[in-house]
Amino acid sequence: MSRPQVEAASKAFGDTLLGAGFDLLKSKAGDQHPAGPPQHGTMGQAERAFSAASTFLSGVLAISASQFIGAPLKLIDPKFYDGYMAWTKESFAVLTATMTQWWAPTAVRVTGDESMKDQLYQMEDGSLRCNFPHRLVMMANHQLYTDWLYLWWIAYTNKMHGRIYIILKESLKNVPIFGWGAQFYNFIFLSRKWETDKSRFQRHLSQLSNPKDPMWLLIFPEGTNLSETTRAKSKAWAEKQGINDMKHQLLPRKTGLQFCLQRLKESTNWLYDCTIAYEGVPEGQFGQDIFTLRSSFFEGRPPKSVNMYWRRFKISDIPIDNDEAFERWLKNRWTEKDYLLEHFYRHGSFPA
Repeated sequence: MSRPQVEAASKAFGDTLLGAGFDLLKSKAGDQHPAGPPQHGTMGQAERAFSAASTFLSGVLAISASQFIGAPLKLIDPKFYDGYMAWTKESFAVLTATMTQWWAPTAVRVTGDESMKDQLYQMEDGSLRCNFPHRLVMMANHQLYTDWLYLWWIAYTNKMHGRIYIILKESLKNVPIFGWGAQFYNFIFLSRKWETDKSRFQRHLSQLSNPKDPMWLLIFPEGTNLSETTRAKSKAWAEKQGINDMKHQLLPRKTGLQFCLQRLKESTNWLYDCTIAYEGVPEGQFGQDIFTLRSSFFEGRPPKSVNMYWRRFKISDIPIDNDEAFERWLKNRWTEKDYLLEHFYRHGSFPA
């Protein structure tokens, strides 16, 4: 079944994560960048860097100030406090969307399988509107350090950008401004040590378990984004375990996702799956080395398109209470995603 191919201005600002890909220097792709030569010279790049940084910092500082001003509301009226923080979360989503529209515009192409019928709509003006439920768990492969911001934009098209919760690495928690704001947003930070993470994770999920509260929970089962280093580690792990490795992704980890689904199954019906790919990444290279902050925002060489393939699964149909069966289920879904990515890199699009 054909799904709508939607092109819209992308909404994300690839920065502040301080991880792989946060590169202010030249892209490792050098002169072979898929977007061609830089669109701006040295002075132009300096002007764009100054204007982008000024806009971002002024916006973030204003949002952060509003968060601190509203913090006492938690003691007075917790429900009103949650709504207030959702408003500041919406403001950050709009800020990142606007910045990418101005400094690094690209196209977002969205399609899906049969399960996504009546979920994706192309409006008369060419924009995207999603009809996803107000409560869901979302999983995605992790190609680039900005993946979660593009997925946040998907929440924006569903008017859920103030109610999204993202599971992030513990190292991001104390990043100035960003980390502080993310804590106000009730994002979940994990250290990858389950004995440390479990109680914290359980506390967060209990706060998100009310079926009347809108909630999108985003998790990347791979744990980190794709790079030369993480690809090698994934390959070594596959060889050690005697299992097949992925070609375009990292092997997923089941523990976090399984725990989420077990704790939220009574209040949440759907697990949405997004396979994300970036146009112009040559075979054997990695998007984080090509679409750096400097390349995308300062040189004027963002991805030509961001491509998403959506599926959804009823949580009640997933064997979440059987460890071996769930691990096998998740591995099968990732194998399917690898086939989808292979199709994309061969043909330039996901299957319709």
